[in-house]
Order: sequence, then structure tokens, then C-alpha cells
Amino acid sequence: MIRLQDVSYVRLGTKDLEGATNFATEYLGLEVSERIKGAVYFKSDEREHTLCYFDGDPRDHTAAFEVASHDDLEIASRELEALGHEVHAGTVEEAEARKVRDFIAFKDPSGNRIELVVRPAISGTRYHGERDAGITGFSHIGLCSLDPVRDELFWTKVCNARVSDRIGDAPLLRIDEVHHTIALFPSKVPGIQHINHQVETGDDVMRSFHFLNDRQVRMVFGPGRHPTSSARFLYFEGPDDMVFEYSSGVRSIADELLYRERQFPFDPKGFCQWGSKPNIPEFQK
Repeated sequence: MIRLQDVSYVRLGTKDLEGATNFATEYLGLEVSERIKGAVYFKSDEREHTLCYFDGDPRDHTAAFEVASHDDLEIASRELEALGHEVHAGTVEEAEARKVRDFIAFKDPSGNRIELVVRPAISGTRYHGERDAGITGFSHIGLCSLDPVRDELFWTKVCNARVSDRIGDAPLLRIDEVHHTIALFPSKVPGIQHINHQVETGDDVMRSFHFLNDRQVRMVFGPGRHPTSSARFLYFEGPDDMVFEYSSGVRSIADELLYRERQFPFDPKGFCQWGSKPNIPEFQK
């Protein structure tokens, strides 16, 4: 079994690197940690980076997860190849560009680009956002799935994710005590469906709602509260139609033996207990 420890970073291609950088800093509230030719890295917590925008195809998305050791990386590579996944072993230069000691890359059953990394760099300086969005860290990702039932089996049988809840057939998957780190949503194309940052309080969610709304950032869901994770949330659109989420108050599942996964309807009340309705294709029938 591939034992994921945490979600590490995302990499997003863009045709407008300066525009994406402006959004990530002045609107989203991240901090530039480094600029190199053709790429900008952003901090949202103690890690050296959790988001990288690079010159490239806006459909080029990569999600990275940390594993504990080189041994775990080698085990993962063998397991994936045995299952028929083409595995790319990262070069030294590629690892340096990702600020990790080593990594492998492959595609999940839906074609999402996934990287497994060892020893992602931790920054010697604290995260300090360009604006006070209240961000406490990069928390989870939504992935597009061509077949959520099939893909759930990959993440729970090949990897160590566990189902916390389902909305229809869309599973919310945890790899530690946090309610979910990976969410799979039905789609006709692969890619990262949304990127979540945790903020400190519900007040931070509302402050960002007004801040972004005043600047005509497109809101696509919320403010609201998820009945699954109990988190208060806001979804909004960033560069290249990428959806970003702020949320606060996500539940923890400390006792695996006592917790039972739950089934929610794939309709607005399954996504929001306050009555907000999503304007997100993957959240709609």
C-alpha cells in the first residue's frame, strides 16, 4: 500500500504568469517565496511552497503528496508499475524545481497528474501573506474524476486514503485526522477541480467574501457550511478558471473505530446546510 502523509503542493500551468501572480498575492493572499525564469512559487504555511504557477498550458495540473522515505517511494513505484501505471522517476533538476529531495510522477486512473515526493523543503521563515486573509495553510484538493467509484478504489486500496463521507458517489477521503485531504468529483476531463486553504475563523471567510466581491472576483459557491466536514466555506474563481476555496472549522476524525462514513445526496443540500447553491459544474447533476 502507498502510504500518503500529506498533500504537498500543486503546480498549475498558465499563459499569464504575471496575472496569476497578482491574483495569488493580492487576492488569494499568498506570499511569493521565489521567482525563477518561467515560474513563481508561493507560500501559505511553513513549507517552502504549496503552489507553483509556471508558463505552460492552463490544463497542465499536478497534485503532489508526501511519502515518508525513499524506501516508500521505491515501493510505490513498484506497486504502480505492477498495476500498469507508467512511472517517471524525477531527475535531480526536476526535484530541485519542486523543492523536494526526490519524487516520482504518474497518472491516476482518470489521468490526473500525481507526484509522490520525499522530503519537501520547509522554509526557515514564517508565511506572511500579501493581505491578511487569515490563511493557516494549504489543506486539500478536489480532483476531477471520470469514474468516482473506480477512482475511490485506487485511492483507498492502492493508497491509504479512507472514506469520510460521500456526496452521491463523490468520496471525501482522509489520510490523517482531517476530515478530507482529497475529494473526487465527477467530470468529463481530468484535472484539479479546486484548491483549498484553511483560514482561522468564520469571520475570515466572510471578510474575504466582501473583499473579493468588492473587487468583482467571481463567486461560485457560498458563503455556506458543509454538512459533511462542518466547515464554513467560500469558493471563488481564479486564473484559468481554477476554483479556490477558503474554509474554517473542518472536523477531525480522531477515533477511526467509532467513526462511520455517511451518505449525503448529490444536490445542494448535500453540499451546504445553509442553503447556498453551487455554480460549479462538478457539484451539479
